[in-house]
Amino acid sequence: MSLPAGPGGSPADGAAVRRPAPPRRRNEWRAALVPTVISLASVVIVFGVLGWWISSAEQWPRVKLQFFNPEAMAAAFPRVLQGFWISMRIWLTALVCIALWALVLALVRSLRAPWFTPFRLMVVVYIDIFRGIPVLLLVLLFGFGIPALNMPGLPNSGLFWGTVAMVLSYSAYVAEIYRSGIDAVHEGQRAAAKSLGLSEWQTMIHAILPQAIRNVLPALMNIVVALQKDVALLSVIGVRDAVREAQIYTATTFNYSSLVVAAGLFLLATIPMARLADHVSRKDRERRLQRAG
Repeated sequence: MSLPAGPGGSPADGAAVRRPAPPRRRNEWRAALVPTVISLASVVIVFGVLGWWISSAEQWPRVKLQFFNPEAMAAAFPRVLQGFWISMRIWLTALVCIALWALVLALVRSLRAPWFTPFRLMVVVYIDIFRGIPVLLLVLLFGFGIPALNMPGLPNSGLFWGTVAMVLSYSAYVAEIYRSGIDAVHEGQRAAAKSLGLSEWQTMIHAILPQAIRNVLPALMNIVVALQKDVALLSVIGVRDAVREAQIYTATTFNYSSLVVAAGLFLLATIPMARLADHVSRKDRERRLQRAG
């Protein structure tokens, strides 16, 4: 059915004009296939050359026997896996504690009322101290020092105090990430909330904080991945996690294949988290571009 003609024989105003669909290109699949083939070929060539170079080293047979011995890996796997579950439990516990405690620190530091000044100062001192001390040193101080005090009412477990050290250290970093997200929220949001009669605390909880967390979610995901690896630091105070179990096996057999097993287990855990962090970052970037457009 033809469209009603307007003045001068043209279609009436407001009527949609159907345009023929552009012809599909016959070589589209070739255009998409060529970059894929080139990428796969380059990966195979680069890693093939790298593997040949390593395996052609004079000491490669000896290194292969010491680090990649299948029999030693199979023998060490049950013990290392048991320690790995301990590492994952520590990671999950520390993750929840860090998220909550860092949020409290960031909220206190971001409150602007004059009577919060002493608390803001205490938070600043806390962040400066625990960001300035290496995590490994904190684990040693807390894991060995506090149990040595033998204070009544406090746990004497190195596992407990090592986890506390991880929480205190990482909370200082995460609190600053939270605060950067809070500062990134436009001042108009705060002014609008106050015009509705919300208090300083209500404004922070209901208006500022939800937007701030969305702003820093990619950075928080990277912290999650880093914490997952740094849990292995607790092995230095005797916690029998995956790394410690691998070290025990190495000390009894003089074979390092157990360390490779531990590394493989950590890779199985961290690589999916890293890809999830990339996905969250990409979605956040797309959201910002849509908002800007």
